[in-house]
Amino acid sequence: MREEWDRKRVETAAQVVARAEALIITAGAGMGVDSGLPDFRGREGFWRAYPAFARLGLDFAELANPRCFQRDPELAWGFYGHRSKLYRETRPHAGFMILKEWTRRMPVGHFVITSNVDGQFQKAGFRANRIYEVHGTIHRHQCIAECGVGLFAGDAKGVAIDEKTCRSIGPLPRCPSCGALARPNILMFGDGGWDSRHSQQQEDRLIEWLEQTVDRRLVVIECGAGLTIPTIRKLSELYARRAGVTLIRINPREAEVPAGGHLSLQKNAREALEAIDAAIVWPSG
Repeated sequence: MREEWDRKRVETAAQVVARAEALIITAGAGMGVDSGLPDFRGREGFWRAYPAFARLGLDFAELANPRCFQRDPELAWGFYGHRSKLYRETRPHAGFMILKEWTRRMPVGHFVITSNVDGQFQKAGFRANRIYEVHGTIHRHQCIAECGVGLFAGDAKGVAIDEKTCRSIGPLPRCPSCGALARPNILMFGDGGWDSRHSQQQEDRLIEWLEQTVDRRLVVIECGAGLTIPTIRKLSELYARRAGVTLIRINPREAEVPAGGHLSLQKNAREALEAIDAAIVWPSG
């Protein structure tokens, strides 16, 4: 019975995508799990990814915090330097390529909205001017002294990491203008100093594009966005309130959707996207 129910939902999702004229892709941390990236779900999940921090009793919120760069920059850059290396070495999974192919069939285009800071959509070949990174990106840096230089390209390749302690060793990234310590351009916990100008520019492009989708068949496909930090879920539901818009929520644990004809698939992102893709019959011509 459950398999039949899942099959029907996949078929319905395939029909919605095939009829769509515009596509919004929203993605949380779960989108990267199929690529091998950790989602830091709870202390235990974070500590499995970073056992050195488990020994110190430090959790994600304590390390993803601007105060950590002030108190212990070697520890802060050990964490972010390791993440930067992980993202550089990770290959986007096949689900990204499926979504990219779907975008080519949308006459009104597409937009990606993600809370992920890893740059995986860009790496998969999505156009940078069609991506809104709501929490910033690890691939840009900002000056911790706020000297006015603005954002600059972030290159943490030179950050050497002691794998046992997960602390950085050697030179740390610096501001090219004043020489002060640099930090990733990521919205952290309790972060009043985050420079949001690049993210704001991306959001402005999104709003401009959304004006083109009025009265057009729009579908929102949400992948791996949980309830712990519900930014992406709220944005998905915001756009899905428009008349005629369908939300397809893909999540292995928290797949509930609002009332109104929306669809939930309790699967990992890659599995669900592959199943939908296999069931799509694109209109001829």
